[in-house]
Amino acid sequence: MWGRLPFGDGLRAELGAPRRFHALDSSPRSRVWRVELPETTAVLKQVVGGPDADERYAREVAALRLAARAGRPVVPTMLATDPGRRILVLEHLAHRRPAGDWIVAYATALARLHATGRPEDAGVLPRWQGPNQADAESFLRLAGALEVPVGAGVSGELTGLVDRLGQAPGHALLHGDPCPGNDLHTAAGIRFIDFEQASLGNGLMELAYLRIGFPTCWCVTSAPEALLARAESAYRKEWRLVTGSEIPDGLADACAGWLLRGDALVERAHREGTDHLARIPHQDWTWGTATARQRLVHRLGVVGRMTAEHPSLSGVSSLCTEMRRRMLARWPALRPVPAERP
Repeated sequence: MWGRLPFGDGLRAELGAPRRFHALDSSPRSRVWRVELPETTAVLKQVVGGPDADERYAREVAALRLAARAGRPVVPTMLATDPGRRILVLEHLAHRRPAGDWIVAYATALARLHATGRPEDAGVLPRWQGPNQADAESFLRLAGALEVPVGAGVSGELTGLVDRLGQAPGHALLHGDPCPGNDLHTAAGIRFIDFEQASLGNGLMELAYLRIGFPTCWCVTSAPEALLARAESAYRKEWRLVTGSEIPDGLADACAGWLLRGDALVERAHREGTDHLARIPHQDWTWGTATARQRLVHRLGVVGRMTAEHPSLSGVSSLCTEMRRRMLARWPALRPVPAERP
């Protein structure tokens, strides 16, 4: 599939000569092979594509080294690297079908991963970047495209949200894209892979994935409230066990931030022009855009509920609730996001 295996002399001296190899599916930004070596089976990943390939490779290597500190493994063991070719060689782990309540174990492992970051790691990875003022303004224009009135204090609330997220404390090791497909469910527990977007920041930004619906991923799922509560409790318990500290409040802010910054219709509106919602007939929309509408309706509902009692986001709560109502009225065939992972 990818042609010749890029397994140079340095890797051969360290790990031995490959016996057999097989190309695996991967994104256009990487090439991946399963490789049989004299002592083990491994996965070889080569980061490719785009002017940021060197940065993505450096992030992944740095994150895997930090994550290797975990008392109970949360990433595959990194067996070797070839920086000149942007290659990592990792232990091969067999993935199995997740359990029905997989998000509880996922949240526990995520807390363990986050806890491997330390204050002295500042500068090893970039700081997490939240939404900015342009994202907030795009969201307000989207409300206008839906013909939803914006309350007088909402703009200020969004500015405050952007400021709080930009100053959120924390030195957690953030995966950057902890979505289904980047978590391996093995007999020995969950391992995370693909750290090309890793950063340091506040762990709540990724705990929020469970409620807001995996905002950096192609798939979105929604779990029942009782299961979400179990998962979030498991995250907090594991964080406390590993670090001896409590996770501060801020999950509502984190979810609201992903509504502004995530991969749903807001970003598309910002890129394509914010009046397209009002002018394009329903029947002319593509399947992908319908999926974006589905995601946005879900996230509006989540943020509307979570911020209802939030003293700094009450206007945003009302706006989200009305935007969701207006979207469901315009597109009554929209279905809820799926409850199960793909």
